Amino acid sequence: MALTESNMLPIGTLAPEFVLFDTVSGKQLSINELCSEKATVVMFICNHCPYVIHVKDELVRLAKDYEPKGVSFIAISSNDIEKYPQDGPQAMKVFAKESGFTFPYLYDETQEVAIAYDAACTPDFYIFDSQKKLCYRGRLDESRPRVENPKPVTGSDLRSALNAVLANQMISEIQYPSMGCNIKWKAK
Repeated sequence: MALTESNMLPIGTLAPEFVLFDTVSGKQLSINELCSEKATVVMFICNHCPYVIHVKDELVRLAKDYEPKGVSFIAISSNDIEKYPQDGPQAMKVFAKESGFTFPYLYDETQEVAIAYDAACTPDFYIFDSQKKLCYRGRLDESRPRVENPKPVTGSDLRSALNAVLANQMISEIQYPSMGCNIKWKAK
């Protein structure tokens, strides 16, 4: 596990277009189908990362709290499944079901979507507004797995940003990068 910080995609960037396979429904889904008229959270995650496992219950709580308010959630895994078969589509479907995901869990086989979003780690979070413009990128909260003085998993940074978007308020310019395992890139 190589601890990696997220890249900070510029605020205002339009959500890159994609069509990816949803391991939950078995359908090809596009960003245009999945985006909300209020806010959309795009999360790069995977099945095996201890940082994702540490926060997965909060991801489910976030969706439960904010989907009724018109926020859509999209999870994407871009890992190389030849080297990490536990992150493959069938395992993703099982992970989503066992975790209680209410949102699609998309498979980025070519890794082109991760590249387009400048994703670097799992988990990596992005919030896009009603115009599909990036308004937040960074961490879920201050919690980390396996630290001496652990902070609780609250989703506070992401929740604050979502509350601001829904209230048509400015999101703090202070946004901290996420940290987690690096995306497992395919050999070029």
